[in-house]
Amino acid sequence: MSEKRKPARIAVIGDVMVDRYITGSVNRISPEAPVPVLLHGAERVVAGGAANVAANAAALGASVALVGLVGHDAAAESLRGVLADHAAIDLSGLVIDADRPTVTKTRVMSGRQQIVRIDAEVSAPPGDHVTDALIARGKVAIRGAAVVVLSDYAKGALSDAVIAALVAEANAHGVPVIVDPKRRTFEIYRGAALVTPNRKELFEATGLADDTDLEAAIAAEAAANQFGGDVLVTRAEKGMTLWRRDGAVKHVPAHAREVFDVSGAGDTVLAALAVSLAEGSTIDTAMEIANAAAAIAVSKLGTAVVTRTELDAALHRAAADAVHAGALVGRDAAADIAAGWRARGETVVFTNGVFDLVHPGHIGLIEAAAREGDRLIVGLNSDASVKRLKGDSRPLQDEEARARVIGALRDVDLVVLFPEDTPLQLIEAVRPDVLVKGADYKPSEVVGADFVIAAGGRLVLADILAGRSTSALVAAART
Repeated sequence: MSEKRKPARIAVIGDVMVDRYITGSVNRISPEAPVPVLLHGAERVVAGGAANVAANAAALGASVALVGLVGHDAAAESLRGVLADHAAIDLSGLVIDADRPTVTKTRVMSGRQQIVRIDAEVSAPPGDHVTDALIARGKVAIRGAAVVVLSDYAKGALSDAVIAALVAEANAHGVPVIVDPKRRTFEIYRGAALVTPNRKELFEATGLADDTDLEAAIAAEAAANQFGGDVLVTRAEKGMTLWRRDGAVKHVPAHAREVFDVSGAGDTVLAALAVSLAEGSTIDTAMEIANAAAAIAVSKLGTAVVTRTELDAALHRAAADAVHAGALVGRDAAADIAAGWRARGETVVFTNGVFDLVHPGHIGLIEAAAREGDRLIVGLNSDASVKRLKGDSRPLQDEEARARVIGALRDVDLVVLFPEDTPLQLIEAVRPDVLVKGADYKPSEVVGADFVIAAGGRLVLADILAGRSTSALVAAART
């Protein structure tokens, strides 16, 4: 997710829940009945449903207005206590309905294995006065939001009346609505910008399979025709498929991560989508971000939030994995890739030069730099920069040719052009752990050394082969 983001404020409206986990170990079967006996270990409570969407959005840096139903009970107080850890969540939109319990899912776990789940809920729509309160508080939340999320778990908060009123309110204010659906068909969501069914929900709404990408696109189009918006299908190990009203279709594969628990992963996807869109990302970019967030969520045990730091690290790793060794990339991309390498614990090394006619002196510098760490970035003067430094007769090879030659060296991981006379701005962008120059420089003469050292890095002056230079080669060729 971009560091140059605008502040995100979203409204999350829907079925808030408490997810309660009772953990322990099973070592025997009860003599009273053929059931396991759990030796009680611990209990924990986390936000579930719409509350989990809000918690994830807050962990990703958004300001969140949460609207939903809670009972007048201890579970509601537990939920408020859990959400109090997220100062960015406004809880004033929670409506108390004394005639129903706070929806609670209690999971009994032996190690990583779920033994049983116990649900406490009333899923019937609330009375008129509670419905009116939900609509009123939803309208207040919408007026300050950049994106509205309807988290529909079919637990009663999002009745037909509430959905219709709040979608109309959002449309009146030009605020896009994203829906996580739980209806058999999607007509009630007409006016929403995006609906995000999983495979089961898509099949139930359309009767169409999504085993292949083509089938997923066809089923998504059928679902879109029910409400008139875009459809993003979350397809578990098959990744995601986005069908847009303009007919564009995009598929992204799932990130390869070990899956421990899918509980709450859909909430994480919804939150990442909403926050990304609220920050100004395109829907395609938001989809990629949400896909990365889902991979992190399923790697955790139980309902859990994904933090901004975790997501940024995953995106950096993905960016790094997407480029081949020695690739020529832009400054911003190089900064993201370098951050991903550092997140993996790898040491990033930087050196720079014109590298017009590559000679043994250049090779010696590259080899010496590569020995100082795990990843080597080479900064390359652009053609305009070379002309300013060396005159109109240089470079002998244009920047693309020079980048291709340097990038082909086995020790080089990235090549980045810089148009300035010095690589200082590039060094500040990629933040290398080690800066390498030839030993013909004094430390005080090395551009960027002060920056790298101040950031905890180090400067290395590598031995070079005396008498080797491109200028000497050019002069010899002309004689």
